[in-house]
Amino acid sequence: MSLIVKVGKAGKRVVKKFLPEEKHHVSYTRRIERVKTRERVVAMTFDDGPMDLPSSPDKFDGKALTDILLDTLGEYGAQGTFDVVGDTSENYPDTAGKSGQADWGGVRYDHYPDINQDERGGAVHNQRLLCRMLDEGHQVTNHGYRHVLFGKKPFVYGKRDHFHGLDQVVSDLTRLHTLLKETYGYEMTMARPPHYVDKIEGGFTSYDAYDQMGYLYLAAAFDGAGWLPLHHGSAQESLRAEVEAMVDPMRKVLEADPDGLAGQIIFQKDGYNMCRRTPVAFGLKKQLELLKKYGYQVVTVQRLMEYSPFADVGREDPGFEKLVRLQKTRGIVYADNRLRLDAPMTWGELAMLLAPRGEAIGRRIQKIRETGTAQHANWGAMDWCAEQGILKYAMDPDGAVSSLPSAYFAPAKGFTRRQVYEAFRE
Repeated sequence: MSLIVKVGKAGKRVVKKFLPEEKHHVSYTRRIERVKTRERVVAMTFDDGPMDLPSSPDKFDGKALTDILLDTLGEYGAQGTFDVVGDTSENYPDTAGKSGQADWGGVRYDHYPDINQDERGGAVHNQRLLCRMLDEGHQVTNHGYRHVLFGKKPFVYGKRDHFHGLDQVVSDLTRLHTLLKETYGYEMTMARPPHYVDKIEGGFTSYDAYDQMGYLYLAAAFDGAGWLPLHHGSAQESLRAEVEAMVDPMRKVLEADPDGLAGQIIFQKDGYNMCRRTPVAFGLKKQLELLKKYGYQVVTVQRLMEYSPFADVGREDPGFEKLVRLQKTRGIVYADNRLRLDAPMTWGELAMLLAPRGEAIGRRIQKIRETGTAQHANWGAMDWCAEQGILKYAMDPDGAVSSLPSAYFAPAKGFTRRQVYEAFRE
């Protein structure tokens, strides 16, 4: 299975090179993988915890895996972002899959930390671990209350149940969000879909769900490895190989360019890999030691975004401060977290700048519900602007802007995205 997953990922990369360039659209929900900064700073995310079972193999006298990770982070003055689940104990009836396969922990559902041991994982059953994360300054994000797929993923999870429609997804996310807020007094601001499945039945995507939650999409630019099992003879040899797979790619990047990881988010796992081993318990220390050697600070994703909230614009940009203010309340950034300031402004992007967020989101979702089909990412904003007489209904959302409404803008030098934002009256 690990080979299949690797081949599948490589195949996607190859196919992507021959496909037409993806059309990017401004979105309130942005996929955060990295930010632009000259500082040697990174973030680490840990999926699927908390886990109250010991490492495997257990070389820490029965200590819970999440405690091991927190101890290690603390030793290096590092802070992590823990992408937690709520409780998978409702995911039955179910049976375990084969060790080493994607369905190792359950054929129909995921179970964390393992099938029939759901009470040893998740935020519901592990208040001590959640409190420790928060007390020590780590960030907690939403990985779904039950960790159920948002939609189909037939290639890897052909037998998996999934949610049916946007309302079920939002309900599950809200359940965990409410738990963290009411039990721990903590407000989550980011989320990652289970297994990165974005498509939701009814013409929706995870971006629509996160729009409703007010979340950013938590992704990653660098794979910390460890989650994907390797097979090198004995279990001990395989574990050794998995730990090296966590360290060697990072070492090669930094040897080639000491600034090569600056601003990136690193993916990790707070739990078993597919063969029920925990290389992260042993490899994390090696990774942190390597990052320390090259002068890196490890921070939460929230803290990382204080260096810059954008993937392609940093503090050195003359318009940085205004752009930071605008992105807090208005749609100005593409879904891939880039600004592309030199590109021509489109009518849809202009509408996202002007329309109230609630109107833009609500109108688009209602249109999808009515039609059962996907709509342009900026349709709701365009509809509101047309209703207000700011734009015309006939305007192409992807068409280039040729004029600006004087009520909202000072005279502009041109119609690039940078020039339009510069002219906008806050």
